[in-house]
Order: sequence, then structure tokens, then C-alpha cells
Amino acid sequence: MRGHMIPGLCLLAAALLCMTAAADDELGFKPILDGKTLAGWQGGGYVVEDGVLVCPAEGGGMLYTEKAYDNFVYRFEFKLTQGANNGIAIRAPGEGDPAYVAMEIQVLDDPDPMYAGLQPWQVHGSIYGVVPAKRGALKPVGEWNSEEILADGRHIKVTLNDTVIVDANLDDVTDPDVVKNHPGLARTSGKIGFCGHGSRVEFRNMRVREILPDNVPPEGFTALFDGTDLTGWKGLVESPPARAAMTPEQLAEKQKAADDRMRQHWSAVDGVLTFDGKGDSLCTAKDYKDFELLVDWRILEGGDSGIYLRGTPQVQIWQNPVGSGGLFNNAKNPKDPLVVADSPVGEWNHFRIAMIGEKVTVFLNSKLVVDNVTMENYWEPGKPIYPTGQIELQNHGNSLYFRNIYIREIGPDEAAKGLPTQ
Repeated sequence: MRGHMIPGLCLLAAALLCMTAAADDELGFKPILDGKTLAGWQGGGYVVEDGVLVCPAEGGGMLYTEKAYDNFVYRFEFKLTQGANNGIAIRAPGEGDPAYVAMEIQVLDDPDPMYAGLQPWQVHGSIYGVVPAKRGALKPVGEWNSEEILADGRHIKVTLNDTVIVDANLDDVTDPDVVKNHPGLARTSGKIGFCGHGSRVEFRNMRVREILPDNVPPEGFTALFDGTDLTGWKGLVESPPARAAMTPEQLAEKQKAADDRMRQHWSAVDGVLTFDGKGDSLCTAKDYKDFELLVDWRILEGGDSGIYLRGTPQVQIWQNPVGSGGLFNNAKNPKDPLVVADSPVGEWNHFRIAMIGEKVTVFLNSKLVVDNVTMENYWEPGKPIYPTGQIELQNHGNSLYFRNIYIREIGPDEAAKGLPTQ
């Protein structure tokens, strides 16, 4: 039986989806300091004070994570003292000078007069000895800075206080002397560390998100597509009301025909769920109630698609000045995205969709585009959204591409506790 949500649950859903909105940019990040001890670290010369990792004056040295990381995003905050000098080791073996046997991202009070003669590749944020960073984004001594280091294959990007200061492809480093002196540029995995140089520097809010291979779900999620076949998917059979009116025998017969048609036009190609522009939409074999859905999608010129939630249209995907991510079929509640966040046509986009009760929140490329909006029942206007239903990848007769499709079901007990903040 379909029924309206009671007021208390409506308020709960709103609160949970607001929490989801605040947390999207931190999805998948895990802290690497417990705030009390150096558990999970190896080396010495550092202390933990009030949840802050401190490299003392006249102290420091090398401190490394016990865990090795391949591809990742590392976020942290740091505060410098006058003339302070430190560094962030990435993909380090845990021995030797990380500036050469790995890579060192410079941490330095480079405006200090004592550093007036610096080489460009020595300033804060540089890949030491290899790639110089842009200057001007560092805050004054004594203030907290935020930094992000992305290491994804040969791509290294450093963002300081929301300003990209390094964006490098290591394959572009061709100077034979640099390549010879920095064998660590070839490393694909290793520890994250700190390189103290006898001055006080403080670090806090250190967390890492590992970048997983395509179609490998993050912790807590289940892959709806494994990159190899259509297991877990079925063809589309008409609308929810039409299916509900069928006898089991009629539905089975139509489902078989829909599955045969599905296999003619949907396929796994090089780890991508691909639609050839013909045929019908693709549906999950399972129905879902409350959930978080992650999905990457790509369209070509003139592309038009969408994602049905509980069998109902739709979170919009298209090439349109309005932007993707809106609840296109809403008539009374907001239907357009809050901002345009689409990548250029032909490039990959990432959705994070949360649905609790009749409320939906959508992030597109980490930007909030739908904020706790009621999704209306398109098939039976005036009735509430169906309590459960399939997820559908809609088509409008053009080529479509999907990958990294993951779902996390939200049970009633977990919903009562709220969505995670990281």
C-alpha cells in the first residue's frame, strides 16, 4: 500500500538529506591521525598536541604512514611559523630521501626574506626539484592553510587554499638530469609522510581518499555494474502502473522480450556500460527503497538521458544550458538544478544521489544541484512517490555511457542515526 510520509519522518528525511549535502565533498575520505597517538605511523620526532600533529622546533625528521597508497587525494591543514620548512612525502618507500627516492611536496614559509634566493621548484607546493608551484596562495604565518594533493597515475595536482598551484603530468618531465636524479618519479605506490627540517609546523584534519579502479565499489557500497556484463539488469517493461495491472504470466512474457531487446542494444565495452542509441531504457533487476546512488555518465553532442528513481522520472541528463541533475518531471516542486555543473560534452560526469522517503538530493561533480526536493509521482499525479522501485537508465535515442554505478541501501535503523558526514 502506498501512503504519505508522516510529518516526523518528513522532518527526519529533510535533516538527513541536508547532512548529506554538507558531506558530499568529503565522501570516501578517512582520517589518518587518531588525534591522540601516532598509531598507524612509523618514524619519530613528531608529537600529537590537542589533536594536532606537531613537528617541534629543532625536531622533526621523517614520519610515514604504515599504509602504502597508490592513487589518492590527500587533504590536510597546516600552520607555519616564521621561516618554517617541512615537506609532504608521497609514494615514499619509507627510507632514503623522499625528495629523490619518492616525491616531496614542499611545505615552506617562502615569503620569508631568508628564502629570497629560492629556485622556482623550491617554493611552497612544488614537487621539489621537479615542478615549480605558483606563488601567492599561502596565508600569513600563524594562520591555518588548507591543502589538497591529488596523485592519480602520472597526474599530480596540488591545491592550496582553493587555488591550484601545481597541475603536472609526470610524463612531461623529460629533462634527463631531473629524471636521473629523481628516480622516485617512476614510483606508483608508497607511503605518505612528513619531512621535518628543524622548525615548528602544525598539521591537522589529515584525511585520505583512495582512488579505486573503475567499477570497484567504495566501502559500504555495492556495484550495480561490474564492468564485464549485464548481470543484475533487465529490460524495460512499460510503466509501473501498467506492470502492476499485468498478471504474473503476462509480465514474465513481456520481461523476456524486453531482456532480449536489452541485450541487443546495451553492452559492456572496455568497462563501460554502453548504449548504442536504439532500444529501450535499462533497469535494475532489484527494487530499492531509500539509498545513496553513485554513477558516472557521459553523453555526446545533443545527448539526452536521465536516471529514474523507484521507476519514476527523473534526474535529468542532457546537453542544455539549464544543466543536468534537476528533477525534470516535477510540476509543483523545483525541477531545475541550482547551478550548472556539467562537464563539457564528451567528458565524464559524476552523480551522487540520495533518496529518503520522497525527498531527493543530487550532487553533480561535487556541486549541490538538488537540495532535499520532493520527487513527484509522474505516473500517477497527486499520489506520493512509490515506496520502492527499480532504478532505470533512460534513453532518448542517442549513445550513452555509464560506469562506476554503486548503491548503498539505507535501512530504517541507519536512517534514524543520520547519514555519514564523511
